[in-house]
Amino acid sequence: MAEHTVADFILKRLREWGVSTVFAYPGDGINGLVAAWGRADNTPRFVQARHEEMAAFEAVGYAKFTGEIGVCAATSGPGAIHLLNGLYDAKLDHVPMVAIVGQTSRSAMGGSYQQEIDLMSLFKDVASDYLQMATVPEQLPNLIDRAMRTAQARRSVTAVIVPSDLQEARYSPPTHEFKMVPSSLGIDFPVAVPGDDAVRRAAEILNAGHKVAILAGQGARGARAELRDVADILGAGIAKPLLGKDVLPDDLPFVTGSIGLLGTRPSYEMMMGCDTLLTVGSNFPYTQFLPKFGRAKGVQIDIDGAMIGMRYPYDVNLVGDAQATLRALIPLLTKQQDRSWREEIEKNVADWRDSMDAEAGVSADPVNPMRIFTEFSDRLPDRAIVTADSGSAANWYARHIRFRSDTRGSLSGNLATMGPGVPYAIGAKFGHPDRPVVAFVGDGAMQMNGMAELITAAKYYRQWSDPRLIVAVLHNDDLNQVTWELRAMGGAPKFVESQSLPSVDYAAFAASLGLRATTVTDPEHLGSAWDAALSADRPSVIDVHCDPNIPPIPPHATFDQVQKMLESALAGDENRWQFLKEGVKAKAAEIFG
Repeated sequence: MAEHTVADFILKRLREWGVSTVFAYPGDGINGLVAAWGRADNTPRFVQARHEEMAAFEAVGYAKFTGEIGVCAATSGPGAIHLLNGLYDAKLDHVPMVAIVGQTSRSAMGGSYQQEIDLMSLFKDVASDYLQMATVPEQLPNLIDRAMRTAQARRSVTAVIVPSDLQEARYSPPTHEFKMVPSSLGIDFPVAVPGDDAVRRAAEILNAGHKVAILAGQGARGARAELRDVADILGAGIAKPLLGKDVLPDDLPFVTGSIGLLGTRPSYEMMMGCDTLLTVGSNFPYTQFLPKFGRAKGVQIDIDGAMIGMRYPYDVNLVGDAQATLRALIPLLTKQQDRSWREEIEKNVADWRDSMDAEAGVSADPVNPMRIFTEFSDRLPDRAIVTADSGSAANWYARHIRFRSDTRGSLSGNLATMGPGVPYAIGAKFGHPDRPVVAFVGDGAMQMNGMAELITAAKYYRQWSDPRLIVAVLHNDDLNQVTWELRAMGGAPKFVESQSLPSVDYAAFAASLGLRATTVTDPEHLGSAWDAALSADRPSVIDVHCDPNIPPIPPHATFDQVQKMLESALAGDENRWQFLKEGVKAKAAEIFG
């Protein structure tokens, strides 16, 4: 082996932290690291994305679906800049991420050298919990260790900047003297439980409630059994924010499904009718979908004391681990004898599911996009991981896919950025190469970056024990979600120059890469397309030509929103008669089944 360099040490330290995969794109700002990877027999594994932003998204997907720290790397200058969107996605969804970024040589810094930008300023917000630049080899143990520990402890983004010449310098450890900072590996977290008095006060509020609603977010993922027990004792229903869609299976009769702009009618009705709210592991931001202020008593459980008590005037805020706190709470709860509230919730859920099936069956030109999701949901494979991109795909993902107990799923939550659907799926495959992964992506996101990342899937799929990665494209030649937001929120017609997309043959592109590809223009062919993709020996693309005029009207749409949509039609929207017709058909199916 060549001389032991700083770059060699960085990779060794990552291995010692258990990092198996780094998502990256090379450049001369990290040439020292790339050379070290060659000497280390590609351990941890270097996954080459097509773009640094995609590398960051892949690391986010990997972290979301494994529970491990996502690690990405990029060169200086433009490479570092490109990481930002993916890093912000991680920051806003509280996903632990570490970015290792190159910089120009120390001798050139401050000299307006090629690709020199102020990386400390660039990353100071996204990596605000821990951001440092190394200047001497002795810093590296502490910098890597603190970045890893901080990312894990605070579920946040951290970044370490390493100048290119330092990567190639001989590594020397910190010594036992002044102005040296030793370091050590590992971290063990305590299981946090609130005090007995606080738990008792929370139990008193919950026991006094007659109509209890539970909101369970991603922070409650490890408390599935406890959530069910609490709901059974209190006769409560459980709603889920989008990031918590996989916290509980959708086949439980008291799980009302998603909440919010993309949520279900049973979730909305439960929140508007409850007298007590228990929130577990969620900082769902849309207060208007929670009970009106003063109508309900509230209890919140969250591991992060800095984020608790923000979305609703809760009466008791319990800082602690979701599972441990619920376990402490359960013995103090009194069984609700009157089950009429629970029975009402279960009836509403059953009626809603029938309505959604009816809506998905409404005829369209050529394919109703909802049917793409219901046909898949009927065929949901064991242990599937499902991703959705931002846009109208997220609407149908939220309402039409019924997760089972072994299903995982996610999307870009608080950032709601376009483009993570395919790279999330790729990150998931590297984390779980033995599980089928399905991504639902609009044609806008496919043109933005999804097509390029199909190249990444084609490059690596032979390394996965289960090669199934399916990308279902909602092909409507329209930036559909924004089009509907223009109509419903602004009363403005579709602006063709902004919203219309060039039509692309996504299936042909996928086939050119050696992937399985199908084009669907007839809804009766959707089932067979899914069957073929789910039994394929390689990644697949299903290019579904779907109707852009099916409105993603929320079940709780306000009169004002409907009025503005009508105003947009009267203002001369090019598709006004089509979307009014399809909207009436879809809403009639929802109401009458």
